[in-house]
Amino acid sequence: MANYLKVYYLPIVPFYNKAILPTIVGSLPFLRHIFIKERIQIVHGHSAFSTLAHEALFVASLLGLGTVFTDHSLFGFADASAIVTNTILRHTLANTDHCICVSHTGKENTVLRSGVKKSHVSVIPNAVDCDIFQPQLNFADDTFDDKQREKVIVVIGSRLVYRKGIDLVAPILPKLCQRDFNGISVDFVIGGDGPKRIVIEETIEHYGLQSRVQMLGELCHSDVRDKLLIKGDIFLNTSLTEAFCMAILEAVACGLTVVSTKVGGIPEVLPERYIHFVEPEVASIEAGLVKAVEEVIANRQPSKEECHSFVRKTYDWRNVAERTEVVYDAIMKSEAKSLSKRVRHHWECGRLAGPLMAILYLFCHYWIIVLNFLDQ
Repeated sequence: MANYLKVYYLPIVPFYNKAILPTIVGSLPFLRHIFIKERIQIVHGHSAFSTLAHEALFVASLLGLGTVFTDHSLFGFADASAIVTNTILRHTLANTDHCICVSHTGKENTVLRSGVKKSHVSVIPNAVDCDIFQPQLNFADDTFDDKQREKVIVVIGSRLVYRKGIDLVAPILPKLCQRDFNGISVDFVIGGDGPKRIVIEETIEHYGLQSRVQMLGELCHSDVRDKLLIKGDIFLNTSLTEAFCMAILEAVACGLTVVSTKVGGIPEVLPERYIHFVEPEVASIEAGLVKAVEEVIANRQPSKEECHSFVRKTYDWRNVAERTEVVYDAIMKSEAKSLSKRVRHHWECGRLAGPLMAILYLFCHYWIIVLNFLDQ
């Protein structure tokens, strides 16, 4: 059978942050048509924030198709956003055949939030395309001495939002820019955009750091390597919560030394040889950056070739694909759930939301029967 890829553009208007308004009923005819026309056997949804992923898995279970969900994020349990997201996730995974998480920390978080059995959750990390994310090797790489090097460049590539710890970055900028390392200065290059950008810009203006901190704005993923990563010596990540963090892997693949907060699943991603772990506090981040800068100046960090080789061997997309295929094969061999069992799974998800979702599930089931009759 020939391999091919089709992309469908659904007539559904995004209502906020590129997400569609959740309706289930509104998207059901489109999703049903696609699944039947393309003879889909397994539907794989990604991200707890994706309305379309949730609805696709809901419709897939109604059609008796195999279902997989990959959770990429960590969520709390107390704030309004987390309560709503966790409730939706609980219903989505009620009839999903298998769940994939990108770290063991993420798995524990997903199990607690959704109530899904641990045996139904696999841990498969993300991977990096190391043919794209490569260090820029030239005569100057790894050969600087104190006299030749004039500056160390710290790069930050992140959405400029609260969860990424941007409020911790602002006070770090003047502290490092004003510090002298035996005549060697520290400059910053920041790629990304978001509501916290104003915090960084105000800090730059207040301390007169316009010549020391470069703001690149939002970058296409295809530009991250050339316009950001290979420009720097150190990559700084200040996330307050993170299930995996692809950015630090891409940075190491490009030969950078990483300084990152020790939160969520990040300690699972890289060994301490390639990363300086810090606490999500200004003093700790400053100390970690100072240590990393001193290592770079003294040329004590792992070589760029070693960093790239580690990521290429450890986080290979072929390996990820093979492990995902194992999940798909297991789903295809599993026994299909009866309608009564699927309805009961929704009913048991909550005192109020459970019965309402069970009724909605039954309504959609009979609507599909009507659509099947009209297609004849």
